[in-house]
Amino acid sequence: MFIRIEPSSAAPVYRQIIDQIKYQIASGVLRPGDRLPSVRELARRLPVNQNTVLKSYDLLAREGLVSRRQGDGTFVEDAPPALKKSQRIKQVSAILAQAAAQAVHFEISDAELHELLDRQIKAVSRGGRSDE
Repeated sequence: MFIRIEPSSAAPVYRQIIDQIKYQIASGVLRPGDRLPSVRELARRLPVNQNTVLKSYDLLAREGLVSRRQGDGTFVEDAPPALKKSQRIKQVSAILAQAAAQAVHFEISDAELHELLDRQIKAVSRGGRSDE
């Protein structure tokens, strides 16, 4: 599992961790039953405070994406709980709002942003990632 923290991002570090783990689950990089790094290990690798990683894992567990087993670790769940479409749209909308803000900040045009989104959707559909 690879996670990259962007210190200049408007998104808090715990949110960056959550979003990247969600992306890896959605794209198949992380599969049901996969064990995530321990809180201590991920905090050391990033480097961030252990409480930040713990908060990320706890929020992912609340959403049903991972399960935390005392003394055993944190694992990707088999099937995320079904969310109402309105809840799914709300979550994606929040992520896109952050992306739009970053695009404005970096002076990326609407057309370029749409192209980037289309490229990412195609990459996820193929099970890969397009980082350019």
